[in-house]
Amino acid sequence: MTSKPCTFCRIVAGDIDADVVFEGEATLGFLDHRPLFPGHVLLIPREHHEVLGELPVDLVAPLFEDARTLSKAVEGAMDADGTFVSVNNRVSQSVPHLHVHVIPRRFKDGLRGFFWPRNPYEDDAHRARVAQQLREAVALVTE
Repeated sequence: MTSKPCTFCRIVAGDIDADVVFEGEATLGFLDHRPLFPGHVLLIPREHHEVLGELPVDLVAPLFEDARTLSKAVEGAMDADGTFVSVNNRVSQSVPHLHVHVIPRRFKDGLRGFFWPRNPYEDDAHRARVAQQLREAVALVTE
């Protein structure tokens, strides 16, 4: 049984048209077809990897170097005050292919924070427990 390649892999292959704005050796950047604002770019690794944790180490630097380049380019081209750069990992990921959003931002553009309400720690002890859990998890994934 053969599965159909994902939408972004089909864009890389040239099977689906996209407004390509950037071509890196390991990456491809194109306009999001449902932008938060005009100039919203998606940067993807050319190889299929669903989430950041699956991206081979040797592709991390090229992906984020190209995200840096696009961030500067989007800000300049769109005469923006800055950019918002983000990666969804599974949750809210409409296409299961790693992609970096590079979105032009302007002061008072209507977007608030990270688009969702903040959920503070219950108290200092709760914050300390969460910090310890994260330190332990980092130790596990870096061994």
